[in-house]
Order: sequence, then structure tokens, then C-alpha cells
Amino acid sequence: MAYINPVNGDSQPVFALDTRNGPVVPSTSLAGQPVQPQGPKLDFFRAVANTSINGEGGVREYVANVIQAIQQTSVVAMYQVDGVALSVAVFPTGAFASAADFLSAANITYTGFQLDSATANGFKLSA
Repeated sequence: MAYINPVNGDSQPVFALDTRNGPVVPSTSLAGQPVQPQGPKLDFFRAVANTSINGEGGVREYVANVIQAIQQTSVVAMYQVDGVALSVAVFPTGAFASAADFLSAANITYTGFQLDSATANGFKLSA
């Protein structure tokens, strides 16, 4: 799969699902905002890191690099960082035969960070 190194932007959400995180212009209408976009069938994985990855969402930082590594095998449809955990939904289904295969693909070398474990069907939605 081809990849172009990003020179700007970050791994922050493109749009919000059922929540409004971040500043919203008061004059912006809520009408027409997607709350449950439909898409392909997804596989869900949850990987636990050795330390908090909350602050690692910038360009070429840990979360972006893990997502890039995962996308060598599949496409990341959505993800969420929650403390030491990274929840990921990918397609096509079956791209990873097991949580161990997912962990092997996602566990990149990055100073001070590593993924210690992974589970299938472990996606955690924020409260």
C-alpha cells in the first residue's frame, strides 16, 4: 500500500460522532451533522501500551505511526486513544487472523512506547 509522509496535520478526529469535542462556532447549525455514518463491516481491536499515549497524537508521533503500520495490512476506519489503550476498527474483516497478528503489525519501534497486549472485539467508546 502506498504511503505519503504527512508534513502537516495530526491524528485528531476529522468529524465528531455523537459528541462535540473542541470548539464549535455558536452560529453553526447542528442540522445535517453525521451521527452514525454507515460503512463496511469492521473488525475491532484494543491494544494496551506500556505508558500513556494521550499526548502522542501529532504528526509522526506514536499514534500516527501505529495507524500507519496497521494500514500496511488494512484500513483504519476509526480509532480512539484512552490513556494507555488504543482502540481501532479496521476493514476488511479478516485482515488480521487474530489479536496477536494485529499486535505484531501495530507494535512499532518508537522511543519509550510499545504495545504490550491486544484483544479482539475490544473497542472502547468514550463516555
